[in-house]
Amino acid sequence: MMGHFSTLLNGLASLSIKKGRNRCGDDIGRDITEEMAKEAKKNGSMLRSSGVVHVQGSNSFSSVFTRRGEKGVNQDCLIVWEEFGCQEDMTFCGMFDGHGPWGHFVAKQVRKSMPMALLCKWQDTLALASLDPDFDWESDKNLNRFDVWKKSYIKTCAAVDQELEECREIDTFHSGTTALTIVKQVWDVISNQEAVDIVSSTPDRGKAAKNLVQCAVRAWKRKRRGIAMDDISAICIFFHCPTFSHKIDSS
Repeated sequence: MMGHFSTLLNGLASLSIKKGRNRCGDDIGRDITEEMAKEAKKNGSMLRSSGVVHVQGSNSFSSVFTRRGEKGVNQDCLIVWEEFGCQEDMTFCGMFDGHGPWGHFVAKQVRKSMPMALLCKWQDTLALASLDPDFDWESDKNLNRFDVWKKSYIKTCAAVDQELEECREIDTFHSGTTALTIVKQVWDVISNQEAVDIVSSTPDRGKAAKNLVQCAVRAWKRKRRGIAMDDISAICIFFHCPTFSHKIDSS
């Protein structure tokens, strides 16, 4: 089982040596994931605003776009992190929809904390699973992989929730955020099939998310006249696509 995640674990091990031996495990884990995040930002594999993320040599890329609604500040936050956890075939995709007077601050904090917390909890869950004599990774890889991620996500949400409760700078009693990994808000005015048709018919895949959001805006104005429009955001991920040469552009 551990061989399947050797890239991640080797990376964690090499980074932990640099951090010294007098730190507790949780502190070292946070430092390591922060280093991973910094490296991801540096090499362009992480995107936290409208634009395109595409790692050189990868056969997939992501198109991202967000638009402020008519209710004030845009409380949507998003992140796409390719090669998540040092895994070439893994992408973390998160959409965070803040609500309440401090919702945009909560959403930003969760966007910052959740990916790194998930990496730490994933590592912990894998380590515990490897110590269980009854755990047979080879018996059903898909089921076991899902179980590991499920446990990791539950632990992550609890950790992030506790972190928010301890943050005195943000009012998390009257504000909060939802965390999604799919296109959000669009489905209120556009059906699933319509969204698929819009994305698949966009010639420039780098503009697929922007085109989808613009179509949703027009649909909202047509179907919900007189109602203040929500923030609308979209992340479109293309897998196994031809070589993508589109220049990253946040316009």
